[in-house]
Amino acid sequence: MHNSALSEKFGIPRDAVITIGGTVGVGKSTITMALADTLGFRTSLEKVDTNPYLDLFYSDFEKWSFHLQVYFLAERFKEQKRIFEYGGGFVQDRSVYEDTGIFARMLFEQGKMSQTDYSTYTSLFEAMIMTPYFPHPDVLIYLEGSFDDVLTRIKERGRPMEQNTAIEYWEEMYNRYEDWINNFTACPVVRININEYDVVDDKTSIHHVLDKVAQRISQSNRRLRV
Repeated sequence: MHNSALSEKFGIPRDAVITIGGTVGVGKSTITMALADTLGFRTSLEKVDTNPYLDLFYSDFEKWSFHLQVYFLAERFKEQKRIFEYGGGFVQDRSVYEDTGIFARMLFEQGKMSQTDYSTYTSLFEAMIMTPYFPHPDVLIYLEGSFDDVLTRIKERGRPMEQNTAIEYWEEMYNRYEDWINNFTACPVVRININEYDVVDDKTSIHHVLDKVAQRISQSNRRLRV
């Protein structure tokens, strides 16, 4: 079935841009793939394995924080341009808003990024989102659960750099995500508890998520397409 027919079957416009948000370990990549497969959409995935700064960052936050955030920003910018050029029809793993609203801000407020670096970073971000080919999402799906649920998932996936990070770091990030989403206004939001679906063992459970997404998009005034 063509992607337009697949998406419209669930009441999702064929040129929609759906972004997945949520703290580390909630399963953003898994639900991104499941949604894209069900809708016939393309994916925009976070390139963790090819990131040259990630391991360095976890070994020395202060030294590599600015490098890491600028790298992520550059990659997001390229992805946003790609989404624009295709005319939508994407599911995106993590939003650019999280980079600036949570990660860079947390590093700065913890003293792990200098004022100069933080100012440079935020200036780059503001310039990026003002470009004509920066499509804001039609909806952001925010994946949420208890801190214990999130911590269990981080441990289960077993990435060495994450296993060696103090629990306090994950707890602070979790709390910052909760504060961030409660004040997020850049696009419509659908909040989904990670225990409400299981796309690994029951692929049809994704329909529950799609019903909520379709309803939220229908309630909003969609952005004009170029």
